[in-house]
Amino acid sequence: MAEEKSEIKEIRVDEASPLFDKKGMFHKRFKSDFRQIRYFTLLIVQKAPPEIKEINLLEQQISEIIKNAVKHGNHNDPKKHVDVWYSFSETHARLIVQDEGEGFKRLEEWNEFNKKRNECFKNQNFEEMAKYVSFLTEDSDENDSGNALFAAVEYWNGGIVFNKKKNCVAVAKYFPVKRRGLKLE
Repeated sequence: MAEEKSEIKEIRVDEASPLFDKKGMFHKRFKSDFRQIRYFTLLIVQKAPPEIKEINLLEQQISEIIKNAVKHGNHNDPKKHVDVWYSFSETHARLIVQDEGEGFKRLEEWNEFNKKRNECFKNQNFEEMAKYVSFLTEDSDENDSGNALFAAVEYWNGGIVFNKKKNCVAVAKYFPVKRRGLKLE
């Protein structure tokens, strides 16, 4: 009998993570221009093989990471850059995004918020869960809610890891390997 996974996914800080290995990855550098995020994302996603069936979800996730780097990291300062390293295959999507900002200062607080949110959901305590709908801070604007991060920890099944400064994030998504059938005659 298979055991039920009760692991709560979180975002880690670990500069030694293999997810930060840039060997064999493509690299792009962009100016922090919020209007260009969609274009930057398409430049990256075009390297993904057509076999990736979740290409729209992948594109959305990449766009969110770049948007966070431009908006929250570099504060839309066009003099600052965002560096993106990326690698795709039929079995994986890996991305490293670094901005010139001060880093994700509330990461531990967000992890605790997400843990409580998931516990409420697991226990079907929807009344208590109402407290954990949106992760808002004094720096949040009307378009912020933390929902992109909630989706990210579910999507990036290979992990989400920040460097010590928390201005560089590495993510990985692993896709199931499709077996190619042999035609026997």
